[in-house]
Amino acid sequence: MTTPFIAPDTFVTYAKGLDLPTLSGIYADLGLPARTEGASDGWAWLTHDAATYKGGDLATWAGYLTGFRYEERFGSPNPLETVFLASTPACECAHGQNFMVPHCEAHPFHFIHSRRGFATTYFNMGARRETRRHGDLLVRELLSAGIIGRETPRYEAEPGFNADGAVTLRIIADHFGLPSSA
Repeated sequence: MTTPFIAPDTFVTYAKGLDLPTLSGIYADLGLPARTEGASDGWAWLTHDAATYKGGDLATWAGYLTGFRYEERFGSPNPLETVFLASTPACECAHGQNFMVPHCEAHPFHFIHSRRGFATTYFNMGARRETRRHGDLLVRELLSAGIIGRETPRYEAEPGFNADGAVTLRIIADHFGLPSSA
């Protein structure tokens, strides 16, 4: 049995351009202390338990980290970058099915990439949810894997293909060089 990249029911915030003590300190000052934390390959990361924290709050702060307040203090000369990942169920709320409408607080997007205070790309993962995305980042990799696009024969040929989003998660991890948080 393989260890999952992210533990179930977990929110992970990866930050590039901040060291672990700084990232951990920011979240502790916000009253959001991490369950686990680590640093590897230029990324510092924190995990939070989905039963304890609202994912929307954590996703919002992941984006705020890349904004002017922290960028001016920590991001020079390169911009700060964050990747927020959630291993929670996808939002089934009616408004959460539209890619340009924010999800409910309990169900943030599974993947959010932020730079300069803005989410550059975000979407949910698995069961073809990636087709409802915002941003162009990762499009080439998702097309090549047959996850999005007009031709997605793997979904028909392999029942259950990427139903849990594991293929998408691997593409994201490889693209950014993210270390496992599990």
